[in-house]
Amino acid sequence: MEISTPDGDGFRPLDEKSLVEYIKATPPLLAKLGGTVDNLHVKEVGDGNLNFVYIVVAPSGSLVIKQALPYIRSIGESWPMTKERAYFEAAALRIHGRLCPAHVPQVYHFDHAMSLIGMRYLEPPHIVLRKGLIAGVEYPLLAQHMAEYMSRTLFYTSLLYTTTTEHKRAVTEFCGNADMIRHTGQVVFSDPYKVSQYNRWTSPYLDRDAEAVRQDNFLKLEVAQLKSMFCERAQALIHGDLHTGSVMATQVSTQVIDPEFAFYGPMGFDMGAFLGNLILSFFAQDGHANQGNDRKAHKKWILRTIEETWNLFYQKFMALWNENKDGPGEAHLPTIYNNTDVLQLVQANFMGDLFHDSLGFGAAKMIRRIVGVAHVEDFESIYDASKRADCERKALNFAKMLMKERRKFTSTTEVVLAIQEVDS
Repeated sequence: MEISTPDGDGFRPLDEKSLVEYIKATPPLLAKLGGTVDNLHVKEVGDGNLNFVYIVVAPSGSLVIKQALPYIRSIGESWPMTKERAYFEAAALRIHGRLCPAHVPQVYHFDHAMSLIGMRYLEPPHIVLRKGLIAGVEYPLLAQHMAEYMSRTLFYTSLLYTTTTEHKRAVTEFCGNADMIRHTGQVVFSDPYKVSQYNRWTSPYLDRDAEAVRQDNFLKLEVAQLKSMFCERAQALIHGDLHTGSVMATQVSTQVIDPEFAFYGPMGFDMGAFLGNLILSFFAQDGHANQGNDRKAHKKWILRTIEETWNLFYQKFMALWNENKDGPGEAHLPTIYNNTDVLQLVQANFMGDLFHDSLGFGAAKMIRRIVGVAHVEDFESIYDASKRADCERKALNFAKMLMKERRKFTSTTEVVLAIQEVDS
């Protein structure tokens, strides 16, 4: 990856015309397009909340340009946001790409002053996973690939593998992404539980439901614990926003994108975000059912994927731990945890806590997508507001129960049964 040195405040947002000139003057990008900007096709596809995203295709190559704006794109300049997130996104892509190259797109170029990343274009038939799930597409390798990505990125950036010195150095670097961490803390753990100008929901159908969230003292106790954990526990380099809109997929490929919220945080936040968004997709399916497809088979597949993702992650993470139990990691020194019995006790305790953390964070991510600021297309694309609200209410009720009662669950099989009970 080539990194350009920032030159004062040299930032300027690029449009399609100025982007072509930028590429022409940037050798690493120009080389990926065959050395010429002739016959370029440029398309802006940034339909997210934050950034400009351009797909650039030439006869001899292709790439994606992503540029961070100094505010939230979906809201405007009234909600400023640091452009520095581009630096941390590029750094996280580089680190996670080294640890799991099969499931992270390659970065070609990073320009600090321009808050700009040039990276691999995930060509069709790659589509955003969320859109595929809405369309009823099944991805047979999704659970395996996501388990591989999370197990490798989380294990190898934790103290289970690294020394304290290495870990603290990395934690310190990513503390620079504090604005994004604060933003996540606000929209996930704070705004949904109080009156906020940015909150919205399917009104009037969910007015009472939103009010119930704001009045639920036990829910507030649990979310306070989760927020503390999110802010204070620097376990591993997490993606920080690992929802189904941050994954591009085909039947044989799964690519994780957009880690601009990356920092050293609790492992369960990534697992919870992914599982929570799969659960949201499950509850949205009835709103997309029609006479030609009742979505029942797709709902069963989503539930299998939820189970398989955690179970495969558990297997892969434990395998990495056992392979490296005598390695450089300083969390559990082999001179202390020097027999099978004690190591198994430590592992069981660690994985049990991680499972419950994941359920709690997953529940928080679900709640914020229903009564908070940024919603999900899974529900938003259900045009009948009454039907949409029915789907959202089931998801919200499940999420509230899951957050408050997560410690009683011992397996994803039990979680799936609880989902089916709410759905019945």
